Order: sequence, then C-alpha cells, then structure tokens
Amino acid sequence: MRRGLSSLAAAAAVFLCVLGSRVPAAQAPEMAETVFKNIQVLKGIPPDEFMDTMGMFASSLLYDCTGCHVQEILTDRNAFAVATPRIQRARQMVVMVNTINKTYFAGQPRVTCFTCHRGDGVPEVIPDLAVQYGDVEYENSSAMRIFPDARLTADKIFARYLEALGGAGRARALTSFVATGTYAGFNTGDAKVPIEIYARAPNQRTQVVKTFEGDAVFTFDGKNAWAAEGWRQLPLMTFTGSNLAGARVDAIVSFPAGIQQAYAQWQAMPTTIGDRDVQLLQGSNPGELPVNFYFDEETGLLVRTLRWSRTTVGTVPTQVDYDDYRDVPGAGVRMPFRLQFRWTNGQNDIELAEIRPNAAMTPARFARPAPFKGK
Repeated sequence: MRRGLSSLAAAAAVFLCVLGSRVPAAQAPEMAETVFKNIQVLKGIPPDEFMDTMGMFASSLLYDCTGCHVQEILTDRNAFAVATPRIQRARQMVVMVNTINKTYFAGQPRVTCFTCHRGDGVPEVIPDLAVQYGDVEYENSSAMRIFPDARLTADKIFARYLEALGGAGRARALTSFVATGTYAGFNTGDAKVPIEIYARAPNQRTQVVKTFEGDAVFTFDGKNAWAAEGWRQLPLMTFTGSNLAGARVDAIVSFPAGIQQAYAQWQAMPTTIGDRDVQLLQGSNPGELPVNFYFDEETGLLVRTLRWSRTTVGTVPTQVDYDDYRDVPGAGVRMPFRLQFRWTNGQNDIELAEIRPNAAMTPARFARPAPFKGK
C-alpha cells in the first residue's frame, strides 16, 4: 500500500512501527538488533538512528509501515518480524547502496534511497522529455547545498533579527522561560493536548506533553538528550550523534542572543520559501553537519531552521517553522508562539498560549527523566 506524506499517513505509520518493537528490560545502551526483532542488515546502530533510517525509507518511497510489513502489524506487534518480499528486497537495496558508496565514493553516503526513488516505490528508468525540454523546475528545499553571497553577512542579519525581536539588550536579558500551550502530533492522533516547555540559557530545554497515555518528556541538559515518550521503542531513549546535535539546536534557538556564537563559521545567501524572500544563514562547526537558519527579508525574523541527521542509508532532514511572533509581557521581546516540526518519520505542531520570561527553575528540571510509564 502506497501513501503520500502529504496525507500524513507515511509518517504516522512509522510511529506505529515503533510500537511494534520489543522493549528490553535493561536500560544499558543497546543497538537496533537487540531492541527490534529479526534485524539482518541494519545492525550496530543505535535505536534513534534506526528510526531515522525507517524515516528515510518512508520519505523516499512514500510508504507507510504497511507498505512493507504485513497488515497484521496493526493488531500484533510480533508481526513486524515477518520478512515480507518487500522487506527482503529492502535488505538487498541497503547492501547495494552501501556497496556502491564504499566502492565508488570512499564510503560517503553519496547514493541513497532517495537518489533513485524520489517518492516512488518503483524508480523510473525512462527519461522524461517534459523535464528535458519543458519548463519543469525542481529544487529540493531540504538540500544541504548553499551558494554563498558575499554581500550578505551573519553580523548584519543577526543584528537585524535581534532588533526585530526588541533589541539585542533585551534578547540577552532573557535567561529562562516557561511556556504553556497545546501540542498535536501523530502520537496524539492529531488531537491537541497540553504541553509545557521549560528552557534556560544558553542551551537547556525540556518539554512535557500531556498525552492520553501519560506524560511524554523530552530533555536536553546542555550535553545529553533523552526522550521518555510512550510511542518510542524504549521507555527511555538516549539520543546520539546528529540527533543529539539536533536537540542542542532546538535549545539554542530558544535564546536568540546566543545563536550566532554557537557556530564557528557562517555562510549566507538569498533564497525563497514559497513566495517569501528570505536570507539563509548556514552555520557549521568542525565535525558536525551544518544547520540552516532562514530569516524573512521583510521582517528580519527567523522563520525556519533546517538541520540533518546521518543514518546508515543516508542523511535525513528536520525542519522547524516559526510563526505568530508576539510580544512577551515582562520581557520586552517578541517570540514565536507557533512551532511546526517536520521530519521524515513524523510531524507535530505546538501552539503556545503563554510564555513567562526569566522564571526560576531548578537543575532537576533538566535532569535525565525517568523511563516512561503509561497510565
């Protein structure tokens, strides 16, 4: 069964795949083959990277879980271990892609599922004359490539951004906040449920989503990130690699005055998001994947971030859009009251109702959470 991501089904089913995993009793770090059943070729990677790999499959082929797994997974978690013909084919494809990259690209992930499939379960092999001679244009808005424009500088873009928020001094004076509102995602059936966000400068952030089955907690303490959420394959997921770096990005963006200093190098270029003109800043640090920051050319406000995570079958994007900027009483700054998260195996929307600036909070708020326990 093939479904488009635009219908939300592909990503929703990836969450379902998570629920089909075997939850281990021990909390020691584990690899995918000890958490999931019948893993053959995706061995030796952490569970968080394994789920990003499933997201790569979903996004590249526009399949949901039942596109490869048997229908029985909807009622029987053990059915995820059934090796269907498509699962067997997928295993062959992983071996093929890794062999190509190892043989011809020194192990770099230059060829991925998306290279050939591009949203189709069966890759097209015949050239399209409409593409060759027509006016069809295609640009991957999640691509990492950037074409720097020397006329744009990070200093000027960030100075305008902070001024648009209320001034650099006021932005620096924001050292913590507590926000409340609603959250809607696949793990809530798109129903809106309460959310609480706690953040402390320069880079600590905890969110608590009041789901129907219990509190779902995601925490970044400045160095480590954990998720204790009911839909994940572990009652307490420890984040690694690019996912850990991504949690850091979300925490840093909470305090605009510190974003520029968080990256050693910046490149800039003009681009568009739909019909909106934006200025793109790409920040990078040695040994890490870059992060894109998009600023509205008219208002100067940050409207999107784009970051990436490495998997064994390629790199996948995570996009966060920021909207509905409002004045925060008591802070003198504007902050986004709507955040939309999109990644290859899920999406969710956060709508804030209140932000309390410079709120007192203890270090325990950012400590490693207890493993998830449902109601």
